[in-house]
Amino acid sequence: MNMNQSVRWWGGFLLAALLWVFVYGRLEGFAEVLVSSVGLSRALPFGEALYFFIYEVPKVLLLLTAVVFVMGVVHTFVSPERTRAMLSGRKRGAGNMLAAALGIVTPFCSCSAVPLFIGFLQAGVPLGVTFSFLISAPMVNEVALALLFGMFGWKVALLYMFMGLAVAVLSGMVIGRMNMERHLEEWVQKLQGSAGPGSAVPLAMVWPGRMREGLVHVKEIVGRVWVFIVLGVGLGAGIHGYVPENFMASLMGREVWWSVPAAVLIGVPMYSNAAGIIPVVQALLGKGAALGTVMAFMMSVIALSAPEMIILRKVLRPRLIAVFAGVVASGIMLVGFVFNLVL
Repeated sequence: MNMNQSVRWWGGFLLAALLWVFVYGRLEGFAEVLVSSVGLSRALPFGEALYFFIYEVPKVLLLLTAVVFVMGVVHTFVSPERTRAMLSGRKRGAGNMLAAALGIVTPFCSCSAVPLFIGFLQAGVPLGVTFSFLISAPMVNEVALALLFGMFGWKVALLYMFMGLAVAVLSGMVIGRMNMERHLEEWVQKLQGSAGPGSAVPLAMVWPGRMREGLVHVKEIVGRVWVFIVLGVGLGAGIHGYVPENFMASLMGREVWWSVPAAVLIGVPMYSNAAGIIPVVQALLGKGAALGTVMAFMMSVIALSAPEMIILRKVLRPRLIAVFAGVVASGIMLVGFVFNLVL
């Protein structure tokens, strides 16, 4: 690629970044003007719900687009083969921590559970280490952290990251120590260690090529989840505008001891992702729900969804699925109680 093409790419990138900052900084005022222009007041439940919806939908989409673009560029330096190579042969403990950390920056979600699970086992990655990665990847991903940072600040985002990593590491270690390889489906057991870890790495790319990959990443991911975002913000707007604060505080407040396990039980059957569930989290917190209870709800939706359990049934026997769900759910409840105690 010649110098002129590179200059055009960087110029376009800087222009897009400036436009992003300009639009993002004026969303609140735009929402206020639009609500008042249709003759509504934010003092009314519908007016407040409409303001929340108009403000949050573009806000979340802009945050998501920026993060997904940046991580799309980062992912040009990472491949599934390299990830497997880094994890294979690792001992318990160190392998679990590395796997959980890789889960933050790698482009995988619960939808990728089966091929990743098989690929890791083929490369000789221990079962417990594999579970640490599969827990961390959907739960402590870059989208969740960026949206939490944008909406609640760095303290909440950082605490969520550390607690989520702790759940992933400890759950993987517990499952690894239980020596439950015999509860893999028979055809999966035969694949264990049957292939080398792989050494393929992404081809060398110039920066305009990496930025193109970032745009492709945006198209694929934002195009897939924007419906969840609109639905999540819509539900959050309804909660924000119509649900009484006293009711939510009594249901999910810090003093209600059973609220954390109840939030986990409610979250597991649901199916969403960080982008869709965080606007609901914001609305619940605005109505007086305890932070730990809401975080436990969010974690269970993202990391223990019913569709993921159905997908994993292709490679795991029911007992191992039950152990996986039970261990992770226990860790999530512990996180909820700690959040409520500390904050």
